[in-house]
Amino acid sequence: MATEIVIAQTTIDDEEKAKALALGPVEARLAACAHIDAPFTAVYRWKGKIETATEWRISFKTTTERLPELEAWVSDQHPYEVPEWITLPVTGGSAAYLSWVADETTTA
Repeated sequence: MATEIVIAQTTIDDEEKAKALALGPVEARLAACAHIDAPFTAVYRWKGKIETATEWRISFKTTTERLPELEAWVSDQHPYEVPEWITLPVTGGSAAYLSWVADETTTA
């Protein structure tokens, strides 16, 4: 069976923290890479009030096998009370790229 690839995403309100959240999992081979999107405005309801914030989105490319450890790492390092954490299945792509993601997240 082929390795399943996913994109996991979180957001954070500080560019330096975004860089740290992106770097750690790549160093630990929990993700093959992480992209940090340009800052954007988030509008959301929090504790009964409408809030706005400038945030950076971090998208991790990883495997379903490494996903639980990646989620635990991000949860431990993230300063938000309830950080965004969503995963998106990768349903296709370049065989070479998908193989690279799988290879870079292998610990053996």
